[in-house]
Amino acid sequence: MLESVSAELTRVVHEAAPELRRIDDAIAGAKLKPDVWSLKEILGHLVDSATNNHHRFVRAQLATELSFPGYEQNGWVRSQDYQGKPWSELVELWILYNYHLAHVIRRIPDTAANVPCRIGANEAVGLLALIEDYLAHVRHHLEQIRQRSSVATSRDPRSASE
Repeated sequence: MLESVSAELTRVVHEAAPELRRIDDAIAGAKLKPDVWSLKEILGHLVDSATNNHHRFVRAQLATELSFPGYEQNGWVRSQDYQGKPWSELVELWILYNYHLAHVIRRIPDTAANVPCRIGANEAVGLLALIEDYLAHVRHHLEQIRQRSSVATSRDPRSASE
């Protein structure tokens, strides 16, 4: 099962990469409202998720159970100023980090799949469930990026001349 989740993460990243690379930096940085994340901030959040989950995936397989702090997403996104980063750098960071995570997942022994993992105050779940949830989280936010970028591109006067 871990092998198939790893392969699926690799496939998702491989398919998303060209789409993400085509998004213009100005569109990626546009904010619908001051309190709504831009595409840069959404992708930055996915980098944070990869970072946190990287630790979880490695630590859980080295233990009989894992207790890991929660993730204060708004604070992480704000403190790292993803809004001020070039979109192309965020895209490449996210792509490479997730290819690495797919490699890490592929290397997890089957015996670690059920290691109980407690994140913050949440109920414990097995490591495999945590990994599957990560993949669902990635898909959710990639779809959000696709929808928002297609709407923004259709409204961008520069796209009419391309």
